[in-house]
Amino acid sequence: MARRPRRKAEETRQDILCMAEMLFRARGYVAVSIADIAGALNMSPANVFKHFHSKVALVDAIAGRHLDNAAERFAPLDQDMPAKEQLHRFVLRLLDGHLQDIQKSPYIFEMVLSTIEAKLEAGIRYRARIEENLGEIIRKGVAEGRYHCGNPERAAHVVADMLACVLHPVLIVRDDKETLVQRAGEIVSFVDAALQNSAC
Repeated sequence: MARRPRRKAEETRQDILCMAEMLFRARGYVAVSIADIAGALNMSPANVFKHFHSKVALVDAIAGRHLDNAAERFAPLDQDMPAKEQLHRFVLRLLDGHLQDIQKSPYIFEMVLSTIEAKLEAGIRYRARIEENLGEIIRKGVAEGRYHCGNPERAAHVVADMLACVLHPVLIVRDDKETLVQRAGEIVSFVDAALQNSAC
């Protein structure tokens, strides 16, 4: 009897990711174990661990796939738009995306809550993309003569920290969208004024 050809490691990895995501959606992140994922794929838990050394590593990979598919949030803005308006539009685009994530994929929010202390690579990459876009907007404001900032990268890091209250999943579930949009506008106005009057 001919042996079934061995699957490529990447194919097995993708199967594990897809099954884990499906089970997390159906039963919740906390309720699903590595053994559950392995059993659903008719493989041993050791085989899952060969590809993902922990449940947190699985979460990181799933979050990475999800966040990497959120490219529309980082699409270029109208370059003719003033820096303040670009900043406001960018923040609202991110806020809207995060609210949709929570509504459409509550299991992702549960994963964030369950691994909040872990510095996941996917989250670090996503934060870096946010700071990169903020830096570009600040540099545009400097070029326009509106902002006085010698270190746009540092300023972008600080602005990203300030925006956590309207972007971090754990924080934004506490308020309705109208409140969050208003708060985002107030933060953007504050940041705009600060960048105009400070040599950061």
